[in-house]
Amino acid sequence: MRSGKLSTFAENTHRCRMKTVRRPASTLPSIPSSTGGIARLACARLRDEQVALAPILSAAGLTADDIADSKRRIAARAQIRILELAAAKLQDDCFGFRLAQGFELGEIGLLYYVMASSEQLGDALHIGGRYCAINNEGVRLRTSLEHGFGIQFEYVNIDRSSDRHHAEFWLIALVRICRALTGGRLAPTQIKLRHYRREIPLDVRSQLGCEIEFAADRDEVLFPSQIGALPVVGADLHLNKMLLQYADQALGDRASRRTSVRSRVEDQIARLLPHGKASAVEIARRLGMSRRTLARALSSEGLSFSNVLEAFRIALARRYLKEAELPISEIAWLLGYSEVSSFTHAFVRWTGDTPRAYRGSNSDG
Repeated sequence: MRSGKLSTFAENTHRCRMKTVRRPASTLPSIPSSTGGIARLACARLRDEQVALAPILSAAGLTADDIADSKRRIAARAQIRILELAAAKLQDDCFGFRLAQGFELGEIGLLYYVMASSEQLGDALHIGGRYCAINNEGVRLRTSLEHGFGIQFEYVNIDRSSDRHHAEFWLIALVRICRALTGGRLAPTQIKLRHYRREIPLDVRSQLGCEIEFAADRDEVLFPSQIGALPVVGADLHLNKMLLQYADQALGDRASRRTSVRSRVEDQIARLLPHGKASAVEIARRLGMSRRTLARALSSEGLSFSNVLEAFRIALARRYLKEAELPISEIAWLLGYSEVSSFTHAFVRWTGDTPRAYRGSNSDG
């Protein structure tokens, strides 16, 4: 019998035990996540054009729920993939450029408002670099005064060569932010992008006010040196101080949640095991990536999903068997086995003992 009460018990049991059975963190790089705001803008555009979202979301390793829930973060790679797929579906070779032209900058959220309350533009852009990970862990902003006032953006744990439209969205968004914060039509003196493009439409060139050097050695927007000292039109130092505290907290929360891929997989396994849904496909979906991407991430550390699942089950089984009040039939269910015999067979293979024999020789009494 699998009543609601039993499910609640299982979930509570897992929560209270997860801390003691967590595996050591691996050295796998974290999968950068994003708020998904750009992906949701792209999906809104697709809906406006009456394009079915399901195939595109599936190809990016996402679901409709991922897009519908604005509080759910998605993998930064998946967001990039959404833009590439949307551009291809709409046959819009400048999709990223155009998508960035019409959205409300306030949709960026806390990051934008803490920038918009700064005293000077240079301060605002420095803050943007410091707190960028709140919105997207896969992009790092830097400012430079080497050849003027340069704003560079670099990808973190993401293959830059796979992207055009996402980078072009960021370019337009950065220029728009600089103009909105100063209340003037600032014109870059130079723009560089790493990817190749033969040319850009006249409307994009006109909006930017300068040419773009493609296939460059960096992604950068360069302005005259003096723009850093321009006052921000909505400066409010009291509000800025308060928002900086929120930003510090948000960034700290992001850092505390940024764990290895293995740990993140184990967290999902613990939630899904009692329901028999701890599959590579489902866990990859919940982590905002494809099954292939998950396999590659684990493989880079010499792991496979089946290795992680089995090691986690073994550790959890041993822990549960030391709890005398837990029936073996209940432990089998908590570990995702529909039959006690299946759990017994697996446990004998792992340890050489039956669950009952192991419990007898390892009881606290």
